[in-house]
Formats: sequence, C-alpha cells, structure tokens
Amino acid sequence: MRHAWRALVGLLAITGVLFGVNALGVYVFEESTWAPELALDLQGGTQIILEAQTEDGAAPSSEQLDQAVTIIRQRVDASGVGEADVATEGTNNVVVQIPGTADEETRQRIERSAQLQLRPVIFSGSPATEFVGEDGETTPYPTPDPGLAATPSAQPSNASDPNWVTPALQAEFLAYDCADPDNDPANAPSGQPVITCQSDGSAKYILGPVEIDGSQIDDATFGLDTTNNQWSVQLTLDAEGTEVFGEVSQRLFGASPPLNQFAFVLDGTVISAPSMNGLIVDGRPSITGNFTQESAKSLADQLKYGALPLSFEVVSSDTISATLGSQQLRIGLIAGLIGLALVALYSLISYRALGFVIIASLVVMGVLTYVALCILSWRMGFRLSLAGVAGLIVTIGFTADSFIVYFERIRDELRDGKSITGAVEDGWARAKRTIYISKSINILAAVVLYILADATVKGFAFTLGLTTLIDILIFVIFTHPVMQLLARTKFFGQGHLLSGLDPMALGAVYRNRSEFKAPAASDGTKASKRLARSRGEAERRQTIAERKQAELAAASRTTRNNPGEND
Repeated sequence: MRHAWRALVGLLAITGVLFGVNALGVYVFEESTWAPELALDLQGGTQIILEAQTEDGAAPSSEQLDQAVTIIRQRVDASGVGEADVATEGTNNVVVQIPGTADEETRQRIERSAQLQLRPVIFSGSPATEFVGEDGETTPYPTPDPGLAATPSAQPSNASDPNWVTPALQAEFLAYDCADPDNDPANAPSGQPVITCQSDGSAKYILGPVEIDGSQIDDATFGLDTTNNQWSVQLTLDAEGTEVFGEVSQRLFGASPPLNQFAFVLDGTVISAPSMNGLIVDGRPSITGNFTQESAKSLADQLKYGALPLSFEVVSSDTISATLGSQQLRIGLIAGLIGLALVALYSLISYRALGFVIIASLVVMGVLTYVALCILSWRMGFRLSLAGVAGLIVTIGFTADSFIVYFERIRDELRDGKSITGAVEDGWARAKRTIYISKSINILAAVVLYILADATVKGFAFTLGLTTLIDILIFVIFTHPVMQLLARTKFFGQGHLLSGLDPMALGAVYRNRSEFKAPAASDGTKASKRLARSRGEAERRQTIAERKQAELAAASRTTRNNPGEND
C-alpha cells in the first residue's frame, strides 16, 4: 500500500517538475510556449534559395551539390532548428526551408558560403592603428602608393615567411578598415597572402597562403579540459591534413609571435588564431583559450560544418505557407481522437470498470507527452510534423496492447483460484517481463528508424520512441499502483460483476486448469446459470496442453475407480 502511494506521489512530482520547467521557459526566459512548435509541413516558414558559384563559371557537379546539402543541413541542425528541409533544385541551386521565422544567427549559418581555411599568421595588429603626421596630428589611413612593390623582394620559403609582406601589402594592411563593408576577403586566392580581421573586430592580420582547408577536418568537438578546468576544442584531421599539420607545427612551434600562430578563416574572417604550443603529428590538435561552453561549442560547429565545396550567393529569401496546412493537422488530430475513443469503448466493453483505469492512464500519458513536447520544442528545437502526429496515434494502439497483456495476466491468476490482491501482484510480475520486451523492441525500432530514415520520417520515429518511454513510466508508477489500491476496495476486491474481475465470470470454478470443480445441479436459478456459464468460460480458456492433461487425469481417475475393467 505504501509503495503504491509513493509511486503516485512520485508521478505527481514528475508532472509538477515538467510543468515548472516549461513555465520557466514561458514566463522567465520567454522562449517557450504552452503549445509544441509545428514543423514546416504544418506551420510554414522561411525559404532561402542559394545559387552555387564556381571559379570558372561552370555548373557544379552533383557530388559537390550533394556535399553542400549535407553540410548546410548539419549547420541548420547545429543551430537547433528541427524538421528543416534542405534539397537541391536544378543544376546549381540549394533550397533551404526552415519552420517558422529564421533568426539572424540561423540565416548567417545557412548563407555563409566560403570554405574554411587554415592560414599561418605573418603579421597582426590593432584595427585602430592610426598614423601620426609630421605636425603631430593623427591622419586617416593612408592610401597605398601604386608605385610600391607588389611582389616579394625574395622568394618566400614557406607560407609563414615574412617575405610575403611586400611594401604594398604593408601599406594596404595599415589602410585596411575592418568596419568597411567593401573589404571582403572571402574570395581571396588560396595561394596568396590575405589581409583580414578577427570576427569580433578586435584584431587584423596578414595571413600566409592556405595550408589546410576545411575538407581535411574529419571532426571537431568541444569539452572541458579537467587538467586546467578550461573549455577547449579538439580537431580530428584526415591523413593528408595530419601530414601537413605535422609539418606546420614543426615550423610554428618555438617561433616568435605572431609567427607561432595559425588562423582558422571562415568566410574570409578569422574565427580563431591560436598559437602553436607543441609538435602535433597525430592529427588531433586541441585549441584552448578563454572559451566559455557556448563559445567552445560555436567554434566546434564552425570548424565541423564550415567547409563547403562551393561558394553560394543568396538568390531569394521568402516566407512560405505550410505544405500541408492546418486542415491536415485537424484530420490527424481527429484520427487520433477516434482511435482513442475506440480504445476507450473497447476497454469498457471488455474490461468493464477496469476500462476506466485504461482511460485514466491514457489521459496521464497524454498530459506528460504534451508538456514534454513543449519542453523539447524550447530546449532542442523539436517541431511536431504530421509524421510525428502519426507516431502519437500509433502509440495509442501500442499502449492498449500493454494494458491487455497486464489485465489478462491478472485474470489468468484469478482463474487459477488466487485472491484479487494476489492476482494483481502475480499478474504484474509476469506481465511486466512481456511488456518490457515489447517496449524494448519498439524503442529499438524507433532508434534505428530515426538514424537511418529520411528527415521526413524522423518525426515519426522520435514521437514513437518518446511516447514508448513515457508509456513504460506510466505503467510502473501509475497503472500498477492504481491496481494495487483498487484491489483493496470492496467493489474490486470482492469481484463485483461490473468490476471486470469477477472470478466466476472469468471461469475460476476449478482447482487448476486441468481439474474442474463439479458445478451444482442446475435448478434454473441465476446462481446456477452463472456457474454453468463460468464452467463454459473456463473450458474455452483451456489450451490444448491443458485439455490433454485433463483427459489424462480423467482416465487416471476412471482406472482407479474401476480397477477390474483392465484385468
């Protein structure tokens, strides 16, 4: 009894915590709502069309476009937007469709098109550099003299060689204004030095030619370095990148600043310029600095998803309507309500008052699922698509199967002559194994489907897996505890005819399934008729093995009663 009440109090606490978390998102952070976010097919959103640009003006290959689609989709997913659609259109366009209104950060992630590059730092300085004239007054940035040498005075020996810095390049560096929108180094030649700035405008650099590009970065992750309690970003390079980076680390390690730095350049802007603090020949460099968790994650995302095989130009950015619309959502919800009503009707007909336990469990499950979807929409960017609605509807049937397994186990225990309280406990002990195995298969199927299926099906897999987990939780801390409490009431505990646990109606008129009690002689009374129906129900419930066992037992009794017949 105490265990049952503790379980129900625990369920109440879990429900309160979930509603409290979402209330924080709604009223404190003002980022959540009391309704799950809808996906593109039900809500509409933003459509951005990107046109691929190649150096020679030729059409990009299908492999390049497919790779670009994959990376852009990863960028969108990393921004927390769920149920987005990224696909190719024609021979040189990529169409990105995002549910709802795309914020500026998401737009920048999508529209950023330059390749990620790793360049060594040759020179660095403050963006606020000013010149002091002969009269002691500050003057604007000077314009480079066209007569200054534009080629190195000596052939540079490597990408870090200061000989790359010609008088013309130095003058251009001094005149370079990081805030000037006309200064766009995104398309600078990879084999030549480039002038660019830190993404936050805190510094400007002269960088050497590209030594590694983003395609040679296999992975980028972030984590907390426990040795110094600082956040860091870890890279994994491919074979070619490992070899080149090993040579770069040998050259940069021990050099005087800023020649010991290398810069990660994305879209022509330096996102990080760490110094080389050791020889790294295993292809797994680590970037440390004054990172927070958020900045480390942002840098890892940029390094991992920044390497596009093409540059893109934004052709259009428009608001689009829902591909299916609210009518389809209403149809899906109506279908779910019809399924729920049919399950409730079947439960009441088959299990009588026990059917209300099923209905109450489904209601509790629906409440927890709803608030969980609201929280996931806020914290994970989950959006409910029509496929997700289908997953919720399918779960109603799966949940009904679990109730049938549990209640039939209880009824089987009653047919074996056990008390109702004992039948509830023993029935649960047997039913939960079957339920756990069944639910495990459902969860495994949902996980495999989520990993391998197309993006349009992921919503179905996600809601199926989520509701299956909630279904198990409800069984453990609501359905079974409620049955424990009901079994101790007079209505259920004494097996009322309408309780669904009437032993006589279930065929419990035998000592076990192979040995029946003899019913009283039929006298036409209601009790006699009920007993006859009970025996018929018991015989109908027998398995083939039980029937054979009953026949053998009857033959054995006949032999014992008539020993002379076999002489």
